[in-house]
Amino acid sequence: MALWKIQQQKEFEIFGLLTTISLPYNRISMHGVRRELLDVQAQATGLPVYTVQVSEKTNAAYEDAMLLAFSKLKSKGVTHVVFGDIFLEDLKLYREQLLARVGLKCVFPLWKNDTAELAQRFLADHFKTITCCVNDLHFGEKDCGREFDADFLTNLPNGVDPCGENGEFHTFCYAGPIFKSEIRFLIGEKIYRPLEMKTDDEKISTKGFWYCDLVAL
Repeated sequence: MALWKIQQQKEFEIFGLLTTISLPYNRISMHGVRRELLDVQAQATGLPVYTVQVSEKTNAAYEDAMLLAFSKLKSKGVTHVVFGDIFLEDLKLYREQLLARVGLKCVFPLWKNDTAELAQRFLADHFKTITCCVNDLHFGEKDCGREFDADFLTNLPNGVDPCGENGEFHTFCYAGPIFKSEIRFLIGEKIYRPLEMKTDDEKISTKGFWYCDLVAL
């Protein structure tokens, strides 16, 4: 949606796409989408894709890798980086401060859009997407690999943002006005990965995520 809006405004020339790849899995960080499917997705947009490979699970390692990538893009003439964030103020500030370290600016085309309206607009604009990762605090195995459609939105659990802005779910977009053609894939194995998180009072609560493996055709 962020890319689609930027393309419609025609204020910026789009240089390419950027995402992080987790090693050694060679998949998109957090989403768990295979690199080969990312490449198919990028080809369908007609834009080159640049990846930042992250292996160490520390914020410092992530920042070092991102800053190096941003610096290289700046040397190629890039001046702004577009993000799809909607309402998380702390994340917006973090991105702005990080990019400022290499002299780049952020653009947030969806900022402060009502997420319920945005989700409906997504469907009205004929985008299609499928859940590829869901948080087990709100969803179960059966919800991983579900189509993001009117039924999905109508039956969201209480407290879940319609766009998953708080990390309740992540999706893989396979059709829409930004693509030359619909991306074809199969839903493969579903895997559960637990995640331990410490709260402020040092109690450990075990949560996790369901992932479904998407395989390009």
